[in-house]
Amino acid sequence: MNVSPAPLARIHQILACLAVSTLAGCTIIPGNQAYSHRDESDVRLPIQQGDTLAPANVKIKQITAELIIDMFKAARPPVGDGTSSAKVAEKNNPRFSGDQPGPVPEYRLGAGDIISIIVWDHPELTIPAGSFRTAEQAGTVIAEDGTIFFPYAGVIKVAGKTTSEVRSILSTKLAKYIEKVQLDVRMVAFRSQQVYVVGEVAKPGIQQVTDIPMTVLDAVNRAGGFTPDADYSRVLLTRRGTTYLVDIQAMYDYGAREQNALLEQGDIVNVADRSYNKVFVLGEVAKPGSLVMNKKRSTLAEALSDSGYINQTTADPRWVYVMRGNSDTPELFHLNASLPDAMLLADRFPLRPRDIIYVDTAPIVRWQRVIANMLPTATMLNLTSQTYYPLFGGRQPTR
Repeated sequence: MNVSPAPLARIHQILACLAVSTLAGCTIIPGNQAYSHRDESDVRLPIQQGDTLAPANVKIKQITAELIIDMFKAARPPVGDGTSSAKVAEKNNPRFSGDQPGPVPEYRLGAGDIISIIVWDHPELTIPAGSFRTAEQAGTVIAEDGTIFFPYAGVIKVAGKTTSEVRSILSTKLAKYIEKVQLDVRMVAFRSQQVYVVGEVAKPGIQQVTDIPMTVLDAVNRAGGFTPDADYSRVLLTRRGTTYLVDIQAMYDYGAREQNALLEQGDIVNVADRSYNKVFVLGEVAKPGSLVMNKKRSTLAEALSDSGYINQTTADPRWVYVMRGNSDTPELFHLNASLPDAMLLADRFPLRPRDIIYVDTAPIVRWQRVIANMLPTATMLNLTSQTYYPLFGGRQPTR
């Protein structure tokens, strides 16, 4: 019996259908769909509308010279990132300032501090340090209840007061017993107030607050400075249950001194690592994957170059996209890189953490991949149609 041509005809019909479907962008094509010829996203994205998130399509912006100019005009120091903690911290940022007007606040005494009280011309009231006693050993320790005892003055509450205020109180009390009192109060050891420095610093731990005002940057420097993995722009300051975002990188780059806040007793300074500062390069590039930005400074051209650039045999350079979703309103950008001159625009296009770069596939490569997936099935059907079965006398079974 002759082999029926029906199976072969069906194979030809399937291949023809696939060819038409590929040219038409039919959804039966496996893999990512073509991104070309669109004005807005096909996927509805969450967009902040007032106090709520709502799904909506996002317009695609063309990366042109006009867009680059507008971005530079609207440029401002980058603050924060897309994490929820940093967003909350950024909202709290106006509540403190490291560039506050007015005099710097004086150090106020607390329990555990050691002070030295000297009454001139009255050695009986002053315990000398001697050659075998340190100033700390000879000083007066403030008790847990914030008080000290001094001869003829009795018990005095000094916690929360400055050394000048303590000197005034002692002078008033001793004036009853000593004519023309000459008295001095000095700090010997700062032990009552401290801040905690943790995260990406060389020596995390406790830093004592002294009479020299300490800022966030001072605390980091006392802790040995930033480590190579530190994110300078993402330093979280927790004060009395509220977290603030401190952008030291903005201070370095833009002179934003207000970021360098003065620290207070009990503050926690947490230097985050830069693992969040990644961009993702996907699609038809030589080495797809994630890249860590150096101090949040990277451009589209740098990211493509670090990924081995566009794959010359499989990519369609006309369709390079940057997808940005770490803000209230996601943004989509498109670059036509078919001409080498477009890389000048790519080098002026700044990336942000968590940006996604996607290089689309060339139409002919997409078709070739479909054919490669279908050939095993087509070959199997063809072989099946030509198979003879011994149970039927060397013939194919008939229905």
